[in-house]
Amino acid sequence: MSNDKRSDPVVWVVDDDEAMRSSLKWLIESVGMRVESFSSANAFLDGHYPGRFGCLLLDVRMPGMSGLELLDHLSREQMLPPTIIITGHGDVPMAVRAMKTGATDFIEKPFNDEVLLDSIRRALTAEEERRIGTSQVAEITDRMEHLTPREHEVMLMVTDGKSNKEIANALGVSAKTIEAHCARVMEKMQAGSLAELVRMVIAVEQRQLR
Repeated sequence: MSNDKRSDPVVWVVDDDEAMRSSLKWLIESVGMRVESFSSANAFLDGHYPGRFGCLLLDVRMPGMSGLELLDHLSREQMLPPTIIITGHGDVPMAVRAMKTGATDFIEKPFNDEVLLDSIRRALTAEEERRIGTSQVAEITDRMEHLTPREHEVMLMVTDGKSNKEIANALGVSAKTIEAHCARVMEKMQAGSLAELVRMVIAVEQRQLR
């Protein structure tokens, strides 16, 4: 486990019911997860640091800013962590709306402890995978920035399925020159095969479309 506790996954519990906050904190901490609890949406915003690794456990009905209003705010500001809505039976339509806003799951009261814990684990696993993916794309993008304009051009043509001969004809250079460019591209991109290079280019293009 990291020595920097602030880098460890954390579950943020936001609920105005003190008994519910205490119960959720005890339950989640009993399985070794960190918890930070807040009595209101505004208290959460005051104490939340965007970019930290965790998930949000959010009550729908709260005085002041409601759970849905907090969700809308975080979504607009692009600060929305994986969010699990805790809802009473009568609030299911609200929970569905919350999922359309970006919540990952909703749990009805009274809830089964294991169902809730499993939902939290899924949310944290998905967030970790997303972060790893983002980190990997950032590394690939950094490698691309070290390519010359011509190497970048050749890389895109190679990964588009064109042969060295076709690229040479298109660029008006010899096939040996293209081979040399390809070799430098593979080295700079740290690609072990053409298939791996193609996957890298696709990953960057997909991230740019989001």
